[in-house]
Amino acid sequence: MTDTGLLLSRVQFAFTIGFHILWPAYTIGVSGFIVVVNALWLRTGRPVYRALLDFWIHMFALGFAMGVVTGVVMSYQIGTNWSAFAERTANIIGPFFTYEALMAFFLESGFVGVMLFGMNRVGPRLHFVSCVAVALGAVISAFWILAANSWMQTPAGFRLAADGNFELVSWLDAIFTPSFPYRYLHMVVAAYIAGTFVVIGVCGFYLWQGRNREFALTGLSVALWIALILVPLQGVLGDMHGLNSFQYQPVKVAAMEGDWQTRRGQHLVLFAWPDVANARNEYEIAIPKLGSLILTHELNGLD
Repeated sequence: MTDTGLLLSRVQFAFTIGFHILWPAYTIGVSGFIVVVNALWLRTGRPVYRALLDFWIHMFALGFAMGVVTGVVMSYQIGTNWSAFAERTANIIGPFFTYEALMAFFLESGFVGVMLFGMNRVGPRLHFVSCVAVALGAVISAFWILAANSWMQTPAGFRLAADGNFELVSWLDAIFTPSFPYRYLHMVVAAYIAGTFVVIGVCGFYLWQGRNREFALTGLSVALWIALILVPLQGVLGDMHGLNSFQYQPVKVAAMEGDWQTRRGQHLVLFAWPDVANARNEYEIAIPKLGSLILTHELNGLD
C-alpha cells in the first residue's frame, strides 16, 4: 500500500468508526435509562413514567438502527482497508466478532420488537423483562467489542505461527488481557453517561420551550440522579485506565500527552504543534508538573 493509499484508508476508517461509535454509546446509555424508568413505572404507576418510557423507547430504536447500519460498513472496511491484519488475526478477532453477534446482537434484536411494540400487547412485567434483555444485550455487545479492541492494544494468549498468522493459546488470556477490565468498565460507564446527558439535553430543551413540563422535569430529575452517581465513578475508572495504559503502553501515552522525553515533573501539554524532525513541541502551552501528577500521583513522579 502506498503512503497515499494508507492515509486515505486511515481517514476513511477513522470517519466510519468515529461516526459509528456515537450510536452504540447512545443506545447503551439510553437502554439503561429505559430500564430505570420502566422500573419506576412498575413501582409507582405514574403516567409520566409511562410517557417517558414510550418516548425513549422510540428514540432508542432510531439509534439502534443507525448502529446496525454503520456497524456493517465498518466491518466491511476492516476486511478491505486492513486485509492483511484481518487475515493474520482472524483466528482471534474473528471469534470475538462472532460471539458478539450470537450472544448480544441476536439477544437485542430478539427482544427489541417486544420492547418497541409490546407495551400495549404484553404484560408490564414481560415488557420490563424485554427492556432488561435489550439493555443486557447492549452491555454484552460492548464486552466482546472491547475484548477485541483490548487484545489489539495489549495482546495476550497467542503465539505467532510459521506463516505469520496469530494462533490462539489461551482463550481466557486472549479475552481478559491486562487492559480489558479497565477499558470495558470505562467505556460502558461512558456510554451510560452519554445517554444520560442526551436525556438531560432533550428534557432541558423542552423546559426551555415551556412544553410538557411534568414530562421534562421528571425525566431531568431521573437523569440527574443517574449522572450524580456515574460521573464521579467515571473519574475513578478513568484514572485507573490511565494508570493501566501508562504501565502497558507507555509509548502510546507519551504520544497522547505530547511528551518527547521521560523526566520528573512532566508538564501536562494543553496545546502544541509537534516538530517530529527535532523531537520537540512548538508553541507549547502546558501546566507544569500536572502530567506527572495525573500519571504517577506525584508532582515529581517519573513520567
